[in-house]
Amino acid sequence: MPQPSPRSRTAAVVLAGFCAFLTIYAPQPLLPLLAREFQTSAAAISLVMTATTTGVMMAAPFIGLVADRFGRKRVIVPASFLMALPATLAATSTGLHSLLFWRFWQGIFTPGIAAVTVAYINEEWETGAGAAMSAYVTGTVLGGFSGRMIAALVASHASWRWSFVTLGLLNAAGAAVMWAWLPADRHFHRGRFSPAAAAQDMLRHLRNPRLLAACAVGFCVLFTLIATFTYVNFYLAAPPFRLGTQALGLLFTVYLVGVVVTPFAGRSIDRVGHRFALAASFAAGIAGILLTLIESLPVVILGLAILSTGVFITQAATSSYIGVAARDARASAVGLYTVFYYAGGTLGSALPGWFWNRGGWPACVALIVTVQASTIVVAVRRWRPA
Repeated sequence: MPQPSPRSRTAAVVLAGFCAFLTIYAPQPLLPLLAREFQTSAAAISLVMTATTTGVMMAAPFIGLVADRFGRKRVIVPASFLMALPATLAATSTGLHSLLFWRFWQGIFTPGIAAVTVAYINEEWETGAGAAMSAYVTGTVLGGFSGRMIAALVASHASWRWSFVTLGLLNAAGAAVMWAWLPADRHFHRGRFSPAAAAQDMLRHLRNPRLLAACAVGFCVLFTLIATFTYVNFYLAAPPFRLGTQALGLLFTVYLVGVVVTPFAGRSIDRVGHRFALAASFAAGIAGILLTLIESLPVVILGLAILSTGVFITQAATSSYIGVAARDARASAVGLYTVFYYAGGTLGSALPGWFWNRGGWPACVALIVTVQASTIVVAVRRWRPA
């Protein structure tokens, strides 16, 4: 069987990122609609996001151990098929609790794609891992954008239930294409699959200060993204903006700026280094979130575009830095990183609810700026070059 070309390898990991993030954040523009449907508050309906990130956080360490034993593609493809099931079955929900149940199981299967693909890139790309990781992040951006947009458009013309059905079927189709396109592992070395070996690997990771610093940054990255794009929907659905579900879905076109910028940024990461790339991109993110305080829709959109692009570049820098920080057992290292990453997402969908109830969007912005500034400090002080 001929070896795949570098272009086809890159296309495969872009598709993996797309599938991993197609449905995970799709309900965000539906949250005001779902709050009315289930007659609950903004803080309560945000649990639709929390349930999924909690599932990811719980499953990530175990997925890494399995991938270290069986290989990367043998985990990525089955996880892609399995994730399509709860994504589709969420349409059968009769209440908030059943919707949370299916969203949780969707999170359980997500690390099999997201975390393992990061390990796959770090192993299969001998050079240019930063650019390859940026291509993967571009796929996640496209998937996240498409999921939100499709969910909003379908809900506006049919119902929120058909949104979940549509996304689940698309995810299944993407899994089938990944099975055909994703190259087999070439540099994978089977790890020891025993509790003692797993504990040794994890203890070694927990004593690695560079890896722990990367995990802390990952926590702040997803906290920022989830907090912003969960509660900005309630901000823009209220006066003076009064945006409907379809308009809220269109809001996520700001993600397309990240699609254009992130691949070019990946090449810069390899040249200027991880710390500088992170500090510059999150500094831009702080400026972007502050712009959303101006009650002008074009300015809010500009601010969100700047913030999201900064977050995507930071995510690419952090993900590729794991390959520098962890020299062995990389799938379990990525699993540990994913736990922190989605713990940030879980807190990012829950904690801002307290701030929203007490100070609205300005209070949420103050929280997000604090987290972003802390992230820059951690990276500058704790990240070290190879």
